[in-house]
Amino acid sequence: MVSGVNLRKGGTLTIMRSCLEYLSGKTGEYRIVALVHRRELFDSPGIDYIELPWCVRSWALRLWAEYVTMHRISRQISREDGRKVWLWLSMHDTTPRVIAEHQEVYCHTSFPFMKWQLRDFRMDFKIPLFSMFTRWAYRINVHRNDCLIVQQNWFRDAMSGMLGVPVEKFRVIPPQQPSLERYMNSGTGEVCDRRLFLYASTPDCHKNFETLCEAARLLELETGPGAFRVLLTISGTENRYARWLKSKWGGVSSIDFHGFMTRDELFAAYRRAGTLVFPSRVETWGLPISEYLAVNTDGLVLAADLPYAHETSPDAVFFPATDAVALKNEMLRILESETTD
Repeated sequence: MVSGVNLRKGGTLTIMRSCLEYLSGKTGEYRIVALVHRRELFDSPGIDYIELPWCVRSWALRLWAEYVTMHRISRQISREDGRKVWLWLSMHDTTPRVIAEHQEVYCHTSFPFMKWQLRDFRMDFKIPLFSMFTRWAYRINVHRNDCLIVQQNWFRDAMSGMLGVPVEKFRVIPPQQPSLERYMNSGTGEVCDRRLFLYASTPDCHKNFETLCEAARLLELETGPGAFRVLLTISGTENRYARWLKSKWGGVSSIDFHGFMTRDELFAAYRRAGTLVFPSRVETWGLPISEYLAVNTDGLVLAADLPYAHETSPDAVFFPATDAVALKNEMLRILESETTD
């Protein structure tokens, strides 16, 4: 049994798809049942799919699915097969109450370790509340698991300390980078611009765009307009947080609120940008860092001085996550070194 009923987009959905693709090749040996949001999100044959689309409508419904519905399903499957489910793999952080010989859980979210701010409640109250909620939700039934799967060593150590689970019960499995060859080949002849700073992310308040925007404002005061450009993958209209960013820093001429990019556009920006800036306050991995370094071998990374970034990009230049002055100084150093060269 594989449960991932709230996995609908992004890297978590990719991991779920990869898991089911692998298991699809084992259907001659095992019966594989997957609990998913919608069947249409997956194309792995030979698997029995059970849809639970309703459970994403609220946290209460999600908890009901985990601790009531899945228990009923596990009991039904056991009756059909005449024996207990051999392995129940939960792909979305929580440990369900099920009838199974073995249980394992894939821990994606690192939100329990986010240092939330009062402003987060004003921008999107769900994010700091989710940070608090996950600290509690991770604990429920966690000791039922034979194994907990995480992506980074720091996350293993932090989870072990928070949950009281021995580190020996964790497996660290970094995400596999899909082939990016076509994006590398299409960049032939493009020039890496050291004056271009890119931040590719979604308009969520924990992504910490404000530190980069303020650093750009301070840097422009020193260098004057036109000396550099900061390219953002938000337009400033998406939500309350994005509108606040645009209202406060929209007048900084060096900041380009470009907006959403297609995958081709994003990788073209990766190849052009001399520096990727990544100030996010919490991440499980930080996928844009890996993507950027894969297609821009001459690129530099300025990253928040947080454990996830040290593992994803150990050669990055680090700055305190909310210190705009420190980030401005690092950006200035890059501009000055370009002038010297």
